[in-house]
Amino acid sequence: MSLLQSAWMEILILGIVYRSLPYEDKLVYAEDYIMDEEHSRLTGLLELHLAILQLVRRYKKLKVEKEEFVTLKALALANSDSMHIEDMEAVQKLQDLLHEALQDYELSQRHEEPRRAGKLLLTLPLLRQTAAKAVQHFYSIKLQGKVPMHKLFLEMLEAKV
Repeated sequence: MSLLQSAWMEILILGIVYRSLPYEDKLVYAEDYIMDEEHSRLTGLLELHLAILQLVRRYKKLKVEKEEFVTLKALALANSDSMHIEDMEAVQKLQDLLHEALQDYELSQRHEEPRRAGKLLLTLPLLRQTAAKAVQHFYSIKLQGKVPMHKLFLEMLEAKV
């Protein structure tokens, strides 16, 4: 549970990024909810919009495939910064297995790009920074009390702050 509490926003952002790949400068939060820069500005989400777009552009440039996104989500989860991990050895084994899986996939599918796995891993710090911005944004909304939030969302938000 502590892994999920630590990495939930990163996982959500990767989902937004993946859905947004086919679009130009738009973020797809859900199939029926797509935001452009102007809409983001009007709703106070411009800074977050631009940060997520930066990730979208990096993944577009890398032409990231669905299998790679799934592996990156798992790596984000396993690469938690949680202080409450009960079995660190098991988490480290999981990290190693996921890293090996990514490398094996890249060797089999993109053997002409020997450094591709490393390039994908180098996107994780930007993902974490973007997730931190998102958490900050939603926490400030919570403090203002202007928008009601679901109890589970509030619990996950509190776990990150």
